[in-house]
Amino acid sequence: MEMMKFIKIDENSRVPKYQQIIDEIIHNISIGNLTMDQKIPSINMFSEEFYLSRDTVEKAYSILKERNIITSIRGKGFYISRTKLISKVNILFLVNKLSSYKLRTYNHFINSIGANSHTDLHVYHCDETLFLNLLDKNKAAYDYYIVMPHFKTEDLRHQSFTDKVLDALCKLPQEKLVLLDNSKPIFSGKTSEIYQDFENDIYFALTEALPKITKYNKIMLIYPEKAVYPYPGRILHGFRKFCVEHKLDFEILNEVYDDMILKKGDLFITIEEADLVNLVKQVREDEFKLGKEIGIISYNDTPLKELLGITVISTDFKVMGETAAQMILNKSKGKFKVPFNFIDRESL
Repeated sequence: MEMMKFIKIDENSRVPKYQQIIDEIIHNISIGNLTMDQKIPSINMFSEEFYLSRDTVEKAYSILKERNIITSIRGKGFYISRTKLISKVNILFLVNKLSSYKLRTYNHFINSIGANSHTDLHVYHCDETLFLNLLDKNKAAYDYYIVMPHFKTEDLRHQSFTDKVLDALCKLPQEKLVLLDNSKPIFSGKTSEIYQDFENDIYFALTEALPKITKYNKIMLIYPEKAVYPYPGRILHGFRKFCVEHKLDFEILNEVYDDMILKKGDLFITIEEADLVNLVKQVREDEFKLGKEIGIISYNDTPLKELLGITVISTDFKVMGETAAQMILNKSKGKFKVPFNFIDRESL
């Protein structure tokens, strides 16, 4: 078969033979020696030609199939199935939900990582089983694994890591693992970790806003106790710490209720978009002056909040995405704390 003359396997190389097969096939696709729908040797033919074990070739072909670079047709053999997006760096990006700010992180990552890579985005909806299945299915198919670890318990509470998730992540080559949002001491120094400090982030951001907060009589944090996509309990701890330390009257509510009684001097901190929308509607219907009689601070910035003049406390998602990309490009490891900012606008 003509393809054989293009393939070179170095017996003296420290690179595993199966990886050499993968690299050689990808290289020959990139330079045009192999084209779409071209038939390639069978596993037996390849192993006999290069004196390799059948298991070695089978492993290489299996990874190439997972990457959708080759496909197999029963009774006919293996064929090239993709000639575009063959890249030196293949990345699996696992995110817990498709919120606007998660997508901002992803988009800034894509813009920074450059054209010499291919990233597959998968959403696991805070579900441990779905996450483990995605990781197991793709555990040998990528050069890097970017994970935003946020999971829900059976009673819909937040959990950063479960025992099974930690076990699965520890089985990955640690230099290939990039953790976003959450950090874990057992990975320290071995992986790339770009994280938020949820408890201290909200505490210090509200402390910066304290001169404006003190003009209000009472602060309400709208924290969904149980949600499809639960939020870290550390947000609650930081909020309580701030209020107690500064002797502020506060209350924690599960949601913004329809026809909720609003009083002049109320300050609300919202987390979910639906609560923010409902609250703004009620403020307008009751003809309160936003930022003077009723205050609103929203958690996590979006372009729409900026447009509407909503004050926010927010992680810098641009920095998060760009830093993840740079750590991969520079092959650097370690921990990076993402900036968390108080952005003052008209609603406070």
